[in-house]
Amino acid sequence: MDGVGATAREVVGEPQSVLRHRPFALFWFARIASILSFQMLAVAVGWQLYSLTGRALDLGLVGLAQFLPMVLLTLLVGHVADRYPHRSILLTCQLVEAAAAAILVFETATGRIDRLSIYIIMAAVGAARAFELPTMAAIIPGLVPRALVPTATAWSASANQTAQIVGPAVGGLLYMLGPVVVYATGIGCWLAGSALVALLPADKRERPLEPFSIRSLFGGFSFVRHDRVILGILSLDLFAVLLGGATALLPIFARDVLGTGPWGLGLLRSAPAVGALAMSLVLARRPLQPPIGPTLFRVLIAFGIATIVFGLSTHIMLSFCALAVLGAADVVSVVIRFSLVQLRTPDAMRGRVSAVNALFVGTTNTLGDFESGVVAALLGAVPAVVVGGVGTVAVAVIWMMFLYPELRRLHSFEDVAPAADARPRSV
Repeated sequence: MDGVGATAREVVGEPQSVLRHRPFALFWFARIASILSFQMLAVAVGWQLYSLTGRALDLGLVGLAQFLPMVLLTLLVGHVADRYPHRSILLTCQLVEAAAAAILVFETATGRIDRLSIYIIMAAVGAARAFELPTMAAIIPGLVPRALVPTATAWSASANQTAQIVGPAVGGLLYMLGPVVVYATGIGCWLAGSALVALLPADKRERPLEPFSIRSLFGGFSFVRHDRVILGILSLDLFAVLLGGATALLPIFARDVLGTGPWGLGLLRSAPAVGALAMSLVLARRPLQPPIGPTLFRVLIAFGIATIVFGLSTHIMLSFCALAVLGAADVVSVVIRFSLVQLRTPDAMRGRVSAVNALFVGTTNTLGDFESGVVAALLGAVPAVVVGGVGTVAVAVIWMMFLYPELRRLHSFEDVAPAADARPRSV
């Protein structure tokens, strides 16, 4: 990892250089289009399902429907991402997601929509995203020089948060015209994203391929299990997000706690992304300064406290601000975690390790939705969110002080040496 320190210093001097790389610019806009579509879909599905059933548990089951295919496909996803062109994988995923939205249009327009069909369709979306999310992570080092990976990560996060701001707000407003309008708009955005992905250059880097075997199939898990830095980071995120997730309960807070309609739901869903976008733009221009270890734990504790404030709030602007702080804290954590994982993982294993990362990160959001729905059904929405926020703070303290103190001692990205042995070990 020679030159990483010099590289980081160069990035500080050229904060916008990543967008001068045409492949990354195409990827950046394609990422916005895809996430914009998914966020609009999430708002419409959540409001439509809650209108159909009025049950918190059903909102949690939407998260479970997306979580299960991600878990079941993790091993296959990593292997595919390491063996096939990233451009082709992303293109296929976005076309599948557009097709799922088209089915929602048909089911809703014909009056045949019910909770079972919603679960099945969202499971299909979850399966596509199981391939899309780790591939989006794995493709970045091939779009920019290694020197710019941390900055590209911040810009990628800004694309994600931009879409999460605009998507829910637009979805909530368009829902006033009916869910069909939301789903049809999502189809258009996914098709636009597909067109941008199709313009990406073919990846000409040579990636040594291992013969297919059980050992290579589980290679990502084995690599993570033997690397305490990556394992500590991913497990920290797993438990923090699992406990602190409140997104699935936003329809309940919007209607029953804050007394708003679909526009209020869209506003609440946009709030974390507002804070995250502001922070990601700051990080894109002013990369993180040492010490990164203590910063990681500080932002996770802030995430938990903001969750508690949101759970106790009865005013929509206070709720909005709490969610914005939550989003800002989360994006700092994302940039630190993603950069560490990518810089420690060799090209030949990046797909499999990214798949494990997606399992820990992406699926914990949906599993966290399920957990929130179950706890809310038992205790109520407000206690569920407050307990989750307290749990997030507790997890951060336990990891920092007892389980992975080496994470607390990380000073800068320069201190993170690459893994000594990148070959999968026996499992």
